[in-house]
Amino acid sequence: MKRTNLSSGSKWEDIVGYSRAVKVGNIIEVSGTVSTDHSGELVGEGDVYLQTKFVLLKLQNTLVQMGAGLKDVVRTRIFTTDISQWESIGKAHGELFAEIKPVTSMIEIAKLIDDKYLVEIEATAIIAE
Repeated sequence: MKRTNLSSGSKWEDIVGYSRAVKVGNIIEVSGTVSTDHSGELVGEGDVYLQTKFVLLKLQNTLVQMGAGLKDVVRTRIFTTDISQWESIGKAHGELFAEIKPVTSMIEIAKLIDDKYLVEIEATAIIAE
C-alpha cells in the first residue's frame, strides 16, 4: 500500500520525528492538533470552546489536503487539561460532527506541551472505497 506523509512545515516534525498526517491506503491518521495558526500563534487563549472549534477546523483542512473530509472521520480523541469544561468542548465537537457521529474519547490529562493549550485532538478517517 502507498504511504503519504503530510507535513505542516513545523520545525518540530523533524526534531520529534512525526508527520501532521499519514495516509496509508484509504486510512488517514491526523496527529494531535492544538489551537495554533499557521504562524504558530495561539488562537482562543483561555477559551476552550474557541480552541476546540479552531482545532476541529484545522483538522478539517488537513483532511481536505489528504483527499478526505469530516464525513470520513470515524474516530476523534480529545485530550483536555480541564474535564469540567467538557460541555464547551462537546458543543464545539457537536457543531461539526452532529450528523457524522464518529466514535470519540474525551480524556483529562495533567498537561499539554504549553499551559495555554486547553485541548488537543487527534482524528482517524477512512475514505469509502
